[in-house]
Amino acid sequence: MEAFVYEGVEVDRCKSCQGIWFDAGESDWLRHEEAAAAIDTGDPSTGVQTNMIDRYRCPRCDGGMLRRVDPKQLHIQYEECTSCRGSFFDAGEFAQLMRLRS
Repeated sequence: MEAFVYEGVEVDRCKSCQGIWFDAGESDWLRHEEAAAAIDTGDPSTGVQTNMIDRYRCPRCDGGMLRRVDPKQLHIQYEECTSCRGSFFDAGEFAQLMRLRS
């Protein structure tokens, strides 16, 4: 993971798949289209492929990851850690989620 700061919030991006990791509550500060476009710069087609992986451990605490679905957009699925409550968005998911909410 590669850490960077956007609007005072530290965000982690996977160097390999370009997925985005938010510690618990961090994504709430950045839930607007402009932030999402600046943060989620990965290739959405890569994100579609990595979204097929459904069993892995939390990159922060090694807890179990649970698939979440946005209730207003059922096609957007992201993962949340059952222990630390961090969340992982595959490349393109966070930007798409914010674009469609606007």
